[in-house]
Amino acid sequence: MNSNVSNVFADFAARLRAILVSLSAEGAIARLPDLARVVVEPPRDASHGDLATNAAMVLAKELGLRPRDLAEAIAKKLEADPDVEAASVAGPGFVNMRLSGDYWRGALAAALAAGKDFGKPVAAERTPINVEYVSANPTGPMHVGHCRGAVFGDALANLLVFAGEDVTREYYINDAGAQVDVLARSAHLRYREALGEDIGAIPDGLYPGDYLKPVGQALAALHGAELRDKPEAQWLPVVKAATIAAMMEMIRQDLASLGVRHDVFFSESTLHGPGGPIVEAVEALKSQALIYEGRLSPPKGQLPEDWEDREQTLFRATAFGDDVDRPLMKSDGSYTYFAADVAYFRSKYERGFKEMVFVLGADHGGYVKRLEAVGRALSGGSAKVTVELCQLVRLFRGGEPVRMSKRAGDFVTLRDVVDEVGRDAVRFMMLFRSNDAVLDFDFVKVAEQSRDNPVFYVQYAHARCQSILRNGLEMHGSPKSEPDLSLLQDPGELDLIRRIAAWPRAVEQAAAARQPHRIAFFLHDLASDLHSHWNRGKDSPDLRFIMENNELLSQARLRLVDAVALVLAAGLAILGVSAPDEMR
Repeated sequence: MNSNVSNVFADFAARLRAILVSLSAEGAIARLPDLARVVVEPPRDASHGDLATNAAMVLAKELGLRPRDLAEAIAKKLEADPDVEAASVAGPGFVNMRLSGDYWRGALAAALAAGKDFGKPVAAERTPINVEYVSANPTGPMHVGHCRGAVFGDALANLLVFAGEDVTREYYINDAGAQVDVLARSAHLRYREALGEDIGAIPDGLYPGDYLKPVGQALAALHGAELRDKPEAQWLPVVKAATIAAMMEMIRQDLASLGVRHDVFFSESTLHGPGGPIVEAVEALKSQALIYEGRLSPPKGQLPEDWEDREQTLFRATAFGDDVDRPLMKSDGSYTYFAADVAYFRSKYERGFKEMVFVLGADHGGYVKRLEAVGRALSGGSAKVTVELCQLVRLFRGGEPVRMSKRAGDFVTLRDVVDEVGRDAVRFMMLFRSNDAVLDFDFVKVAEQSRDNPVFYVQYAHARCQSILRNGLEMHGSPKSEPDLSLLQDPGELDLIRRIAAWPRAVEQAAAARQPHRIAFFLHDLASDLHSHWNRGKDSPDLRFIMENNELLSQARLRLVDAVALVLAAGLAILGVSAPDEMR
C-alpha cells in the first residue's frame, strides 16, 4: 500500500512525465515535449474511471503523431503500473485510468499522516500578495452589499494563506474628498442637536442616519459649545477627524461581528498634500513619458455630470490596455480620484507586493482595465493585478423581498443580517455562489435545519463525524495508531476516500482561480458523500461505521471518518465558518 501520496493528481502527473521520458528514451517519440498544457483530472463521467489525462491530445501534433496512437502508447505504459487496475483510450485520444483499491487506501493513510497540513501544497517560494477588500467609505454602517465583498475577500485571503502564499489583508480608508466633508457637516448638525438646538429636517445632501447622533453627542461632551459658532474652516477638520474615527470604529465592529479582519488600514488622506505620494506617482509617470496634455472625446451616450470638454493632464492608459486615457487633474488644479489610485498602487508596489487583489463591488466594473493599466505602467509588467467583482445580494424573507433596515432606514445593514442568522450562515451562504453571480439570500431558508440549507448540511456532517468518533471511543476505546485500512472494501467507503484525496487539488485550483466558492462546493459534496454512506448503514448494518462485534473493521472505518472530519474542518476554517462538534 502506497502511503506517501498526498496529492493523487500531482502523483500521476509525475508518473505521466516519467512515461513520456521512457517513450523518448525508447525512440517511440522524437523528444520530450513541453508538458505545460497536460492535465490529470477526474473524468467528466465517473463511470470512465478515476483519473483522465489529455496528454495525447495536446502533445501529438508537436510530436508528429496521431493522438490515438500516442494515447495507446501511454495507456500501455500505465497498465504496467501496479497501482493502475486499467487504462483505456476514449474518443480521439483521452486516456482514462482506474486505480487500485490499495492505492486509494494508501492515499487515505497519507491524508491521516499529514493531519492538519493535508491539502497544503509542498513549500515553495511564497508570493507577497496584497488582498484589499471592503474599503467602504467611512460614511455610515456597512450594508449587505459590503458584507459579500468582506466575506469573499477574507475567505480568499484565508485560502491563499492555506495554499502557502504570503498574504497581507488591507482596507483602504476613503477619508479624503467631498464625501467626508459632507459627513463632517452632517455630524456637525448632530452636534448642534446634542447642544439642544432644534435642527429640523435633515437638509438634502447630508447624511440623515441616526448613527451620527452618538457622534454629535460625543463632540458636544468633548468640546462643549466652542465649535458651534466657529467658521466652518476651523471646525471642519476637527469634526471630520472625530467623525471618521467614529465611523471606522463602527465599521471595525461590524467586520468583527462577521469574523473579518485586516492587517493594514491605509488612509487615502496620507496620499495627498504638497510633494506627497500622489505628486511622486505622477512624476514617476512623467519620467516614463506616460503623461500628456490633451482632450478626451465625449463618452458615448449620456454625458456624466463631471465630464469636462477641456485640455487635461492625461495618463496614457490606452497604451496599457485601457479603453480611454485617464485624467489626473481636475479643472481646479486638484488631483482626481484616479490619481489617488495611481499613488495607492505605487505604495503597494513599493511595499514589495508582487500581486495586488482588489475586491470591488459590481458597480466598479469600469475600474478593472484602469487598475490593470496602472499596474502594467508602474511595475513594467512585473506585478500582477487581479480585480474580483462581487455582484449584488438580494435579500428575501420566505420568498418576499426585504428592503428596509432597523438602523439605517433606507438599506439593510451588515449587522442586521449577522444579528438575525449568525456569522456562520452569512459567511457560508455568501460563498456558496460564485462572486460574479447575483446571490439570493433568504433569512428563512438559511435558518432551516435541513439538507436544503447548505451551511447546516455541511456543519452537520462535521458534527456527525464527531458523534461517530465519540461513540467509537466509547465502544472500542482509543483508536489504533495504524489500523488495517485494507479492510475498507465497500464502494461507498472508496468513494469517500476518493473525495478526500481530491482535497489538495480542490485547494490548488480554488487558490489559482481566486475562487473560494469552490471550497464551499467541495465541502458540500463531501458532506453529501458522508451522509449518503451513513444512510446506507441504516438499511445495511454491516456498512455502519461502528461494528459492535468487529473492532478491527470499526477502527479502520473510524479512521476514514477522522479523515472526513479533518477535511471538513480545514475547509470550513478557510471559509471562516465554525466546525461544530455537535448541533443544537
